Amino acid sequence: MDTFLERIDDTSPRGIAAALARLMTSGELAPGERLPTVRELAETLGVSPATVSHAWQALARAGLIESRGRAGSFVRSDRPGWLPPRMLGLAGPVDHAHLDLSRGTPDPLLLPALGPALSRVSERAEVSSYHELPVIPELGRVLGETWPYPAESLTVVDGALDAVSRSLEAVVGFGDRVVLENPGFPAFFDLVDTLGAERLPVGLDESGILPEQLARALALRPRAIVLQPRAHNPTGASMTVDRARELAKVIRSSRHADELVVIEDDHSGQISTASDVSLGRWLPDRVLHVRSFSKSHGPDLRIAAVGGPSRLIDRIVARRMLGPGWTSRMVQRILFELLTDGDSLAEVSEARRQYYARQRALATALTTWGAETVRSDGINTWLQVADERSALVQLAAAGIRVAPGSPFLAGEQESPEFVRITVGMVREDATGVAAALAAAALPRAGNGGYTLDSRWA
Repeated sequence: MDTFLERIDDTSPRGIAAALARLMTSGELAPGERLPTVRELAETLGVSPATVSHAWQALARAGLIESRGRAGSFVRSDRPGWLPPRMLGLAGPVDHAHLDLSRGTPDPLLLPALGPALSRVSERAEVSSYHELPVIPELGRVLGETWPYPAESLTVVDGALDAVSRSLEAVVGFGDRVVLENPGFPAFFDLVDTLGAERLPVGLDESGILPEQLARALALRPRAIVLQPRAHNPTGASMTVDRARELAKVIRSSRHADELVVIEDDHSGQISTASDVSLGRWLPDRVLHVRSFSKSHGPDLRIAAVGGPSRLIDRIVARRMLGPGWTSRMVQRILFELLTDGDSLAEVSEARRQYYARQRALATALTTWGAETVRSDGINTWLQVADERSALVQLAAAGIRVAPGSPFLAGEQESPEFVRITVGMVREDATGVAAALAAAALPRAGNGGYTLDSRWA
């Protein structure tokens, strides 16, 4: 109890919650440790039980503590065993925030209707042999016509992460090195670690990977590079054609270019406003390009295409034949319908427009509050904060949940600190959301006295 008293210099609900969050960050409050009861802490601090209760609710919304009924409240320690290490950092509590901007998923209201496509797909399974081609011809034709460069071979798999996973497994062995964006997608870090490979983090700006950092990483003879050409997760950056050309030049000039494979995860291409770009335009024999339809057409379709040199695609297809075999041809036909139907095309186009408008609205509103913003594409953006955990707690107190930035960073401790915001879910009142974000993001001494908007509580 004395430790709490020493650290709590602000006895508002937000101040109490922030103080406890800092104790958890420092390790002074360990996972599983029991907290004082609401009444005990209220009496000691000289505040009402309601004040402490509101602080406890904010910490619970942020996923930092849990209630065990009469046993009391504890620092949260339960972690799903089926989640990979870095994905654990993104797994929020099961309760629902008033505004959840943490998930990185598309707005379900902006996904195209599946009913018409389903009605046009035959109810009868059509596979007559286990050895048929893994891609139905009509879908393969549409994919090829829209690919950013002439790919020698194309196949479909069960989502973008499946495609990246199988691509890495096809080219990376134990002890190999892999270049990864920093910040980057946490699952990529986990994948590389699982393969027993070494991560080589490289920085990026709003135009993509930084060429000079890539050049230094290439000197260490990596086996693969994993990058996100558009709507980068978490930053929302999209690679320009000029940057792609420069990166290709850096790779070609490397002494070990023949050993290298570039894996591109274009997970949000259909809802991105940036130009379709791929290093495959200059390095067609070195690039595996992944195109997912989860963000544009629905995560539950679980389908993505991967294209590149036949020697690599054949290796991926052959390995899948010893597992799932192929991606459901019924799902492939549904995707074909969605990619060719006029109404579905219009719905995806409207979603792209809506996401662009939401990004602009929030960025403009954040700027008015003095918060630094970056140019973001797709559904996510990256916001610098004074203290990550404190920001999570303060936003939770306002009924808003965002994702912590640390799982997206390659190092154990990085500075400055960030949070990822799924802007695609900000359907209304961008000004109010921005006020809450700015109040949580900016240092207490320099935030102009901003307070969290109670309308979200």
